[in-house]
This record gives sequence, structure tokens and C-alpha cells, in this order.
Amino acid sequence: MANSSLSATALTRHCLDRITEVNPALRAVIAVSPDALGQAAESDAAWQAGRPRLLEGIPVLVKDNVQSEGLPATAGSSALLAARPPDAFIIERLRAAGAVILAKANLSEWANFRSTRSTSGWSTLGGQTANPYALDRNPSGSSSGSAAGLSAGFAPLAIGTETDGSIVSPSSACGVVGVKPTHGLVSRGGIVPLSLAQDTAGPMATCVADAAALLSVIAAADPQDSAGDHPGPVDYAALLDPAALDGARIGIWRAASAAADAATGALLDVAVERLRKLGATVVDPVELPDIDKVTEPEFEALNYEFKHGINAYLKYLAEFADGSGPELPGTLAELIEFNQRNAPVVLARFGQEIFLAAEATSGDLGDPVYAEFRGAARRLARTAVETPTLEHRLDAIFALTANPAWLTDYVLGDHPVFGISRPGAVSGWPTVSLPFGYVYGLPVGVSFIGPRWSEPRLLALAYAFEQATRSRRTPELRSSLTAHLRD
Repeated sequence: MANSSLSATALTRHCLDRITEVNPALRAVIAVSPDALGQAAESDAAWQAGRPRLLEGIPVLVKDNVQSEGLPATAGSSALLAARPPDAFIIERLRAAGAVILAKANLSEWANFRSTRSTSGWSTLGGQTANPYALDRNPSGSSSGSAAGLSAGFAPLAIGTETDGSIVSPSSACGVVGVKPTHGLVSRGGIVPLSLAQDTAGPMATCVADAAALLSVIAAADPQDSAGDHPGPVDYAALLDPAALDGARIGIWRAASAAADAATGALLDVAVERLRKLGATVVDPVELPDIDKVTEPEFEALNYEFKHGINAYLKYLAEFADGSGPELPGTLAELIEFNQRNAPVVLARFGQEIFLAAEATSGDLGDPVYAEFRGAARRLARTAVETPTLEHRLDAIFALTANPAWLTDYVLGDHPVFGISRPGAVSGWPTVSLPFGYVYGLPVGVSFIGPRWSEPRLLALAYAFEQATRSRRTPELRSSLTAHLRD
């Protein structure tokens, strides 16, 4: 664009054509922005005037639980089709940086917080998102369409959201970079909530530098929703350093992937050897004490937080109803009733057991029972990450992000073997996942986890590892892994 060999309009049209061609098989996009080409034309004018902004004319996929003016933010559910809320804070930031809001990405309906037997990447509105490396494999979730569409070339950048694993897990499964920021670094304003104690939006890209540039735009203090110790504007891309691992202290969390098969587990050994060759001091292994005890209190707390948050959000959303779809539910109870009325479509694949469990709580964040659950989860998670970090003076904890993609299965549901999201999700620490290895053609990511506000250091470490390994392969949209093995 800087040398006028590519226009924003041409790039946006290419992305739209790619969506038209591939989305019927991938189901990564729910809706295309009707004014995408108009946005691109405005960016071309900015380039011609010599006043380009940081993301001028760059198309971005946005997960469809993030508000974007002119389109509903559905969380994958037809229950929210009748609302047209204004831009979320991070969308305002993207527009101000010149980005083209290209399309709304499919997701695991309600951010995968509806059923205990859910299938990641499926929503009532979007259908089943496929994995671009093998279409019968699952993309993981809940930022399924953001990861799959990005990987398949629908856009150079994407926005995901995470409560526990919803950015890093699909990033690993779909072979892209995902950043789960420090809780409080990125505004939650205008995003369908699951848990205000853990929710965050974050950047997704095909390389660390692009993810850093996107984070530089969205990681701004929101007067309505910011951590009190927010670091303020940071140019993360300017801090990337290909030599960052030289002298860094990296702890290897082997127990995280102890359940991996031999081929997947072997990738960790290869990655650790690369860290050593790049000059890192490797502490192998490190333990995260009692991290397995976090799951129960976390999930109990999430039930309270979801009821509290979704009731407040539905009340807020009512003022933006335009009558274009079914009447908006006003509470979680009404949302449950909506799903029951539309069960042949909405509940065709799996139920709403989590909704029912959340509705059975008080939804009161002042409830001492809730406070005990959230307090226990937070204490356990923070102790788990702080203990090895302080003891060994670590810059980061390192691990395989998750197992390779499983077959999409509507009978048994998801088949996760391992994942590393919980420590960062519950403690509020940031995590950066990037592509590293492949098992029978399916990608497996590695993650750097670090203390709050350590994104400059984590991104630099991830960038150094990425530049030395150059591991990412472009997906070929094979129909199945069987086809790959036969070839």
C-alpha cells in the first residue's frame, strides 16, 4: 500500500472473494459487513492524501460476540438478531486506526458456555466451523471462526475473545498466533459477557508482528472499563527483538502435556532444544502447584458470573432492538425459554445444561458462596503461576498449547486431551500462543505465559522463537486427515 502497488479496495475485494469461495465449506463467517468496500475506499483516500494510520485499509475479522455498528452481535444465537448496538470500544479503536471491519466470525455459541456436551465451533446462526487443515477436524473454540478464517486467508487480522482458552486453543488448532492479554489490558465494553472476572478480547494473526501491531491498537484504556494500573499506550511491534531469548529464563511446564500422545509430546522436546540453542536458560521442568484444583471453583464461579453478566447485558441491549427478528430475551431465564421454544434448531446438537446451572445460582456477586468460589480459584491460580516464576526468576513459563485438532463429533462432543489456558485465564496473566509443530499435518502451538503487563517481553520472546523456527504452514483445506495421509 505504501508504494501504491496494492489498494485497500483491492485487498478487501480479495478477502471478500475468498470468503465467498471458501466459507461454504469452512463456515468461519456469520455475516459480511455491508460497507466493507466503502471503508476500504476511505482508506485508499487516506493513503492518497499521505495520512495513513497504523492499520489503514487492513481487513479484520471480528468474533460475533463483539458489537459492530450496523450488525447484530449475536454470540451465534438467533436470540440476539433483533438488536443493532453501537461499536464496542475496541471496534472504535480499530476504525480510528483505519482498519476495515470486514466480517463477523462464527464462534462456539455463547462462547461455549451453554452445554456440558457442546461441540466447539458450532452455532445456531453459523453452523459448524471446520478446521482449515482438515475439514472434518474441529477448530476448537470459542473463537473458532476468527482462527479458522484467519488461517484460511479470509483476512490478515482477527479479533477473538477468551474466558478460558477461547483464543489460545483455536489458535493452536488452526495454526495461527493468538494473544490472551493481561486481564484489564483490553476493554470488555460492548462484548457479550461470560465472566467479567476473566473475559478479555485479544489479537489473532498469522505472525507475531501482526498480532503485536493489532494489540497496540486495541490495548487502550477505556474510561468505562479499564484496570486501575493500566500501562497506557504501548507500541508492542516496536519492542519485538529476534534476540530476546538470548539470556532469558524460561520454565518448561511439562506436566501440562503429560497426557499427549508420543508424536505430540516429542514436539516439546524439540521446542526446548530450540530455546537452548537460542540462548535461553531453560529450567526443565517447573511445576505449577495445585493447578488442577482450580477447575471446580472456577466453574462454579463462572455460573454466578454468567447469570449476573448476561442479565445486565440483555437489559442494556433492549434499547437497541429494531424489530428485525424475534423479541429479545430480557434475562437468562427468558433466554432459556427462547431456546426451548426453538429446540428443533437451537438444541439440535446439544442442550443447555450450563445455562440451567447458571440460572439456578443467585447471580449475585455479593453472595458469600460466590465470593468463596472466585476467591479460591484466583488464589490457587495465582499461587500456581507465581511459585515457579519467583523461585526460578523466570521471564516466562513455556508449554505446548493444546493437542492437535480432534474429529468433530456431535455424539460425544469435544475431545480435548490437554490445554494450558487455565493458569493465565484465572490468574489474569497473559499468554501468547504461536504455531510450532505438526502431527500428521495438524498444527500444534507453543505458549509463553508471563506476569501481568508482561506483553512486551512475552511478544518479544515469541517473536524470537518464531523467527528462528519459521514453522507455520498454510492450510490446504483438505477434506480429512485420511486424505492427507493417503497423499
